Amino acid sequence: MNMSSILFYLFSFILLLAAFRVITAPNPVHAALYLVLSFFSAAALWILLSAEFLALVLILVYVGAVMVLFLFVVMMFNLGAPISRAHIRRNAVVAIPVGILVAVEMIAVLVRYLHVQAAPASVDIGRMAELGRLLYTEYLYAVEIAAAILLVAMVAVVALTARPRQGGAQYTPADEAVRVDSRTRIRLVDLRRSPGGQKGEEP
Repeated sequence: MNMSSILFYLFSFILLLAAFRVITAPNPVHAALYLVLSFFSAAALWILLSAEFLALVLILVYVGAVMVLFLFVVMMFNLGAPISRAHIRRNAVVAIPVGILVAVEMIAVLVRYLHVQAAPASVDIGRMAELGRLLYTEYLYAVEIAAAILLVAMVAVVALTARPRQGGAQYTPADEAVRVDSRTRIRLVDLRRSPGGQKGEEP
């Protein structure tokens, strides 16, 4: 067994273990972190298969953006508390049939794949140069539309979260931040006590 096979089985085991912990961890934050580990393991498998671009996209897009958004939502809605067993039993009525359906679909796809002769793949498939050529020639309009949609989504997130918050949260309006100058930005107070026992006035 060569080194590539050892790494393949190692990352496959880590991927399966992390994916299992994603659906069994009682804490949503821990489940999200296990999902990050599964993404990294899948990226390592893609690198072993010479699909470097897909591996980098998985890390940059899913780990760097999607999982950060998941954790932001979990923290914002205070979902970090462990899920109770009663809550798990209540959702099991829907979760178990959906899980069985997904498992049956995956088994059907694997059985069909075993009986189909795969066509010879190109040597350059999955490489950065080949995928870059396809993205910016044949799929240029799709890439531009996706970039515009992501830009609109980013602006919408900023617009939804940039609002005054109640409960003592520190918030400075933009117009006040622009109008500050050196004379009103800092106020110096003399904390030395005067001979009469009173604190000194501002200098």
